[in-house]
Parts: sequence; structure tokens; C-alpha cells
Amino acid sequence: MLNDQALLSDWIVACPASDVNEKPIQVNIMDERVVLFRTSTGEVYAFKDLCIHRGAALSLGKIKDDKIVCPYHAWEYNTEGKCVRIPQLPCGRGIPTKAKLVPYASKEAYGFIWLNLNNNAPAFFKYSEFDDPDYRNVIWGPQSVNAKAPRVIENFLDVSHLAVVHEGYLGDASHMEIQDHKVMWDTDSIRSEEIPVYQPNPDGVGLAKTVYYTYEILRPLTVTFSKRDPENGRIFSMLFSVLPVSGEKSIAYGVMSFNYETNQSDEEMNRFQDLIFSQDKPVVESQKPEDLPLDLREELHLKIDQISMTYRKYLDRKEVKLGTE
Repeated sequence: MLNDQALLSDWIVACPASDVNEKPIQVNIMDERVVLFRTSTGEVYAFKDLCIHRGAALSLGKIKDDKIVCPYHAWEYNTEGKCVRIPQLPCGRGIPTKAKLVPYASKEAYGFIWLNLNNNAPAFFKYSEFDDPDYRNVIWGPQSVNAKAPRVIENFLDVSHLAVVHEGYLGDASHMEIQDHKVMWDTDSIRSEEIPVYQPNPDGVGLAKTVYYTYEILRPLTVTFSKRDPENGRIFSMLFSVLPVSGEKSIAYGVMSFNYETNQSDEEMNRFQDLIFSQDKPVVESQKPEDLPLDLREELHLKIDQISMTYRKYLDRKEVKLGTE
């Protein structure tokens, strides 16, 4: 497991909640193999994906009466991680007290499973759109990228690349100027002022107009943005979170939230978001250094890079080590 206490003590996205059912699955998070499964009550449990006996991956096993069964010697562990049955033991022989699993805290929220590897029960962030009946939510991901997680997050927070990397979709080359804007810190998050962005087709009806972007940093690897159209009150928000698979590989997930009728299926909206991410991916994978420099003197910054600079200051303050210099 990668030693980054800031991230180990936080909630990290693991996978869509719909991926976890009665069959155990493996998720790799910060170079740690984790097994996830759901019991008959609907609760999700997470453990180090390792049987204490001979090191087999429990994710290759099965769930039996809400207990996870090792695929190698059929040892059974309950939801507390305690081994409750070793079929090879003679009748009356006690199970060693060492026969137990390493548990990890898990939480189901916003359509995903989140893990807290240090089991320190940190407070969970709010994404109010998900529970708002006026919004439709669409789960997006996974999208793999060979880049370190902070680089992936910072790209999402970068408003000035929209007219370059996503020209014709999220921006226009003839309208590249970004106005100065402030970034506000509070106890729960970091939030930008609204930033006007000219887009060629923000509503999908072929009419170009200026919309207003707001970015928010919730956690080191979880951020949001909202796009507001003042002419019709339409708001598109997105929760974006990155799973650090290892020091070099990341997986991006998100929730897209709309307070208006898009006239598109979930699949169509996911395809569009996949297209946008596919435009970002080669650029992010090409960035050097791979680590995000937290010393602002190491790269050239402009006043319009306020959100990126603030994100780096935030990571430095949180003492995040993974993917930073």
C-alpha cells in the first residue's frame, strides 16, 4: 500500500455501487488489493483481498450465508472479518484467533462505493444535487488514465483549456479569453467565483452563448463544477473523483446532474463525456513532470490559473504525497 496518510485517512472512490453484489470483486486502490461484496441485507463490506492462511485473493471466492469463502481452502469469514469456519479442522478444534481479515471502512453514496483505508471515519462531503428531486443524475465511468491522480484532478479544474482541447464542444477558438476570478476558502471546501465561458452549443440546440462555470474542491481527489445558463436557469453539475490505482495509474468516475430535460439517454450522455475525457487523456498523460509541482515557482502561472494554484496550495496544506513534488 502506498504510504500517503492524507489519502489513506480520506474517503476514496472505489467503484460504482452497481458493481457490488453477491459476488465479491477486487478493487486496486493505492497499490492495495481490496475485496468488496454485498450481503443479503444490502450492506457493502470491504477487506484486504488476502486470506490469512495462504494469501489467496478472496475476490476469487464466493459469498455463502453472508460470509466470504476463500477460493483455496474454503475458510469462511463473517462481516467482521473473523474466521468462523475452517472445514479441514477436526471436530472440536478451535479456530486460531489470528484467523481474521483486515477490514476497511466503506460507504455507499452518490451512486458509488467509497473506502477509508485508515478506518478513521472522516466526515463525508456533500453533493446536494444528487438528492435534489429537481435533478436527474447519471453515473459516469470508469475511465482509466496513465497519469497520477492530482494531474487528472487539476485538468478537470482547468477552465482555460476548454476552447483548445475541446474546441467545438466546450469552447471556441475565437473566444479564448478568461476573465479574472477569485477563489474562496471556507471550512468545508474551496469554491471559485462564476467564470463566464463562451460555448458553441451549451444547450444542444445549436445556439452559441455564454454560460457560467463554478468549480469547487471538496477533497484532494474529489471536486465539482457547475455550468449555469442565466437565460433559462438550466444547471449542469458534475461530481468528479479519481481512484488512485497506483502511483502511476488512475481511474476517473463522476456523477452528471441536470435540472432540465436533456432529451438524451444515460448512454448518450456517457458517450459524450467519454469523448470529452478522450480528448483530455493524451494531454494529461503527456505532462511532465508526472508529479504535480506544489512549489508554484516550478511552473509558470497566470492570474487566470487561480483554481489550479489554489488546488496545489490545498494539497500542500493537506500534506498529500501521492502524485506531488
